[in-house]
Amino acid sequence: MHKQLIVIKVGTNVMTNKDNRIVRPVLRRLVEQIAELYERGIITILVSSGSVIAGKEVLGNSSIENDTQRRQVYSAIGQPRMMRLYYNIFHDYGMKCAQVLPTKRDFSPGVHRQNMIKCCEGLLAEGVIPIANEDDAVSVTMSMFSDNDELASLIAQLMNADKLIILTDIDGLYTGHPNAEDSDLIPHVGPEDNFEAYIKDSNKAAGEGRGGMGSKLDYAQQAAANSIPTYIANGKKDRTIIDIIDGKNVGTRVALEKQEA
Repeated sequence: MHKQLIVIKVGTNVMTNKDNRIVRPVLRRLVEQIAELYERGIITILVSSGSVIAGKEVLGNSSIENDTQRRQVYSAIGQPRMMRLYYNIFHDYGMKCAQVLPTKRDFSPGVHRQNMIKCCEGLLAEGVIPIANEDDAVSVTMSMFSDNDELASLIAQLMNADKLIILTDIDGLYTGHPNAEDSDLIPHVGPEDNFEAYIKDSNKAAGEGRGGMGSKLDYAQQAAANSIPTYIANGKKDRTIIDIIDGKNVGTRVALEKQEA
């Protein structure tokens, strides 16, 4: 039986390079850390983006003009490819993983919500790592999550996780542009703190992920308000997850209190 449950969200911008190609060593480092935590009795639910970009790698530029339909097509092609990548890497570490593709109705009170909880609990009880991603192939605007940051926050709250870790390609929340010399990393944010003035969301191309720092902070604060300490940190760096679990000062911590006891 596991001692702790954590939810890790890895964004498209963590697992891709500047040419929007998926970088396998990044996925391997991610799984390596999940395997190390498993040995410590800490089990993970992984929320992983990447299906749209993985599909785009296979199909190339699509002639479909409708944005939603094009995203559905890319996702339907890319999702099994992402799972094959993960399946093989987890297998290398002697672990098993499973695909979970929720839609928004799975978090509404009722039978769908209970099924979602039972599915995740069953997988975790067997030591299997659930890998969740929005089911872009069937989701339409009304039932879409705003992005996987929202999905990760909802799963963390649904499963009463001990921690939520949101991995991105910068070190956390800054007082200005992350590359500016006079910009500082903000180490701690409370659930009610307002940091609107510091957030600059960039325009992203199709497949690059929908969530900017604004959404990350918003959903991190929602989880933190429900007593789940949440971290926004750089997933491209080595051992970021292990460092967070070991209590090192990494990234931006979003939580009710400044320091854990």
